[in-house]
This record gives sequence, C-alpha cells and structure tokens, in this order.
Amino acid sequence: MSTHHGHGHGHGHRHTSAERLDTALETSRRGIRALVLSFTALFATAVVQLALVLFTGSVALLGDTIHNFADALTAVPLGIAFALGRRAATRRHTYGLGRAEDLAGVVVVLLVAASAVLVGWESVQRLLDPRPVQHLWVVAVAGVVGFAGNELVARYRIRVGRSIGSAALVADGLHARTDGFTSLAVVLGAAGVALGFPLADPLVGLGMTAAILFVLRDAAREVFDRLMDAVDPRTVDLAEHTAAQVAGVRRADGLRMRWIGHRLRAELAIAVDATLTVEQAHRIAHDVENRLVATIPRLTAVVVHTEPDTR
Repeated sequence: MSTHHGHGHGHGHRHTSAERLDTALETSRRGIRALVLSFTALFATAVVQLALVLFTGSVALLGDTIHNFADALTAVPLGIAFALGRRAATRRHTYGLGRAEDLAGVVVVLLVAASAVLVGWESVQRLLDPRPVQHLWVVAVAGVVGFAGNELVARYRIRVGRSIGSAALVADGLHARTDGFTSLAVVLGAAGVALGFPLADPLVGLGMTAAILFVLRDAAREVFDRLMDAVDPRTVDLAEHTAAQVAGVRRADGLRMRWIGHRLRAELAIAVDATLTVEQAHRIAHDVENRLVATIPRLTAVVVHTEPDTR
C-alpha cells in the first residue's frame, strides 16, 4: 500500500496491492520454514556432540557444543519475529510488527554473547585445573559432525535469506558457517593432545571464544544499524536516480528509507510542472512509485509527495 500526496494541489489518493501483500506473506513463510529446518538440524548436531562431550571430557568440544546450541536457539526469536511480521497493521501498530525482527536480532546478539562467556569460563577453568581428554578419535569425529551440520545449515539459510531479502537470515547463515570452521578447530585440539600437548584442548576453547567474540562484534553492528534505520547508501543513490529518470519529474529529493523487518519502505518528494492538473501530477507520482518498487530490491511501500516546480 502506498499514499501519494499532491502538495500544492490539496489532493490525496490511496492505492492497495494484494500482490505485494501476498509476496510479503510468502517470504515470511519461507523464512519460517528455513528457520524450523535449520533449528532441527543444528539442535540434532548439538545433541550428538553433547553426548560425545560427556564421553570424552573435551572442553573444546564442549565449547563447540554450547555454541551450536546457542546458534540453534537463535532460530526461536527469529521465527517468532517472522510470525509477528505477518500480522496486519492495526490502529495501534500502523506499520505492522515487522520491527520485531530487529528486536529478535538483539536477542540473537545476547545469546551469542552468553555462549562466548560460557565457553571462555570453561576454558579458563580447564587451564587452571587440567583434566585428561579421553577417546581423542571421538572428539575428532564430533568436530567433523559439527562442521558438516553447520555448513549444511549455512548454505540453506544463506540461499533462502538471499531469495527472500532477509539480511537477518543471511547473517545467521554466515554465522553458522563460522561455527562450522570453529568445529574443525576441535579436531586440531584433539590432534594437539594426541601429540603430547594436553593444554591444546583448553587453548582451542579460548581460541573459539575469541572467534565467537568476532562474530558477536559483526552481529551487534548489524543489529545496531537496523535499529538506527541504516540503509546501504548505494540503495539510496539508486532510488534517487530512478525517481529522477521518470518522465515528468523535474527534481527528486528528500528521500528517506527504512527497513521494517525484511521489507523496505521509502518516502520522497518530487517537483513537477506547476501548471499540471492534480490528476496529471498524481499519475507522475504513481509512475515514480511503480518504477521504484520494480527497481529497488525488497521495497514494498513508497510515499511520494508532489510539489509544484516554480523555478
């Protein structure tokens, strides 16, 4: 849905598009389906790893298991956010509940931070109180299992996220891919212990803590940008250029864009010939809206203000 206001003409008009609403609902359905499947895969991977932790006593494997559990749990707030985002706008929430996805991002950051603290604590404790790691080959196998599970989930999340335009889902997929490589670090820890360096296991745990903190930094920056309505400047440039190229537009400025969940909204002002009728100015504004929605990925709503060009 979009609204065009003809400034200087005293006229307003409203358009609705069932197709855009259906598309938005379909992207949410695909997002939820991706989260459910990836949660199931990561949770199963973590459960298998947890059983092997109890069997081997490896703190590096424990760290990887905790991280995989945390990564699986990030699907819960994101899934809730996708479901809330599908709700229709109300008189109280006139933009709908799409921003729930940003709040879910905050929860994801907190979960990642908690996993970093827990893995770091366990690693330090094991350095201060060394314990033997048993069944090293099992630890190595568990690391490979963790890598395989994370890589499969990463590919699926990234593919679906790019398809539906969800930056949160793509970021979560990249996060899972990072987790997969930390799982391979568990194999290195087991190899170090096998070569006669028992502290390799807790040291790998500390290294994984550092890796989680790097992921945390990037995730926190992404979430903060979304909360502050950050949009890629290249997208803004493209929108301004596209609007200015529409026939009848003499000037396009005052563009503002914001993300609401995984959908973009925009508003801008266009200057048109002051001698045009209200209907003619309205038609140009409608052309601008259609061109922007067709050109800018994930843009679903545009408010176009028309102003008389008196220059």
